[in-house]
Amino acid sequence: MNVITTLVNSSQSPTSSSFVVRCISWQSFPLPSRVSLDLARIKLEFHPNSLSLSGSAKSSPFAYLLPQNHTAVIFFGLGPYVLFPGMDVSNSLTYTSLLLNPFTTALAYVEGKPSTEYFINVTSIKMNGLTLPLNSFTKMSTVNPYTVLESSIFNTLSWAFLKVLPASIPRLGYIEPYEQCFNSSYIGENDVLSIDLVLQSESVYWRLSRPNSMVQVKKDVVCLAFVDAGQSPIPRTSIVIGEHQLEENLLQFDLVNKKFGFSSALLSQKTSCSNFNFTSTA
Repeated sequence: MNVITTLVNSSQSPTSSSFVVRCISWQSFPLPSRVSLDLARIKLEFHPNSLSLSGSAKSSPFAYLLPQNHTAVIFFGLGPYVLFPGMDVSNSLTYTSLLLNPFTTALAYVEGKPSTEYFINVTSIKMNGLTLPLNSFTKMSTVNPYTVLESSIFNTLSWAFLKVLPASIPRLGYIEPYEQCFNSSYIGENDVLSIDLVLQSESVYWRLSRPNSMVQVKKDVVCLAFVDAGQSPIPRTSIVIGEHQLEENLLQFDLVNKKFGFSSALLSQKTSCSNFNFTSTA
């Protein structure tokens, strides 16, 4: 089970609407500790003990760090967001527009009701000089373990990835649920396996470096960490950025200014999401 620690970096009381981080069975918790924290666009009534921070989401941005195999952290306020050894990673944020999808992507929905989730617009995908034009409302989700792509996007991405990958790296084919897998013992440090999600301009892109673009499935085997959603994606959006691609990034949600901030991989800045000091009081 993931644990979330919060740190308030604002003189104001933290306020937000609801955002589903994880769905779990209430019976798995002892009664005194059954409290949930909702951080989505609207209040979600899952349980009488759900914690909705007072007020609306209009006064306090929030940010979160999702480490690999460590405790997650949520910050309230604009920063600073300090990681060991005293690095304010809020300085690394790049911003794009945070969008409201006029159509819900939920499995159960009311026709005409807008989505309660968080979206950005991806205009193209780039890797090693290749550009794949797109114009996609793209959802961010901690429910999906990996990024899910509509079939035509997935097929184009797979083709491009194989094209830029050195021919000396043996292909291993399909290992469920991944269609492109490789012998990692042949992948060198200088083999560039990053994927850029280009946003409102060529100079604004979210880089998914090797730890985010690939997943280790067993010894000496890695796979492209994207899966095919089919022709009719569920949820109903062409791209869903999943948890694996969100890991080791600082992500900030500013609803009042309709901005989404992202750091790209903190590992490239010689720190990581696991470097948060849980004994800190400021």
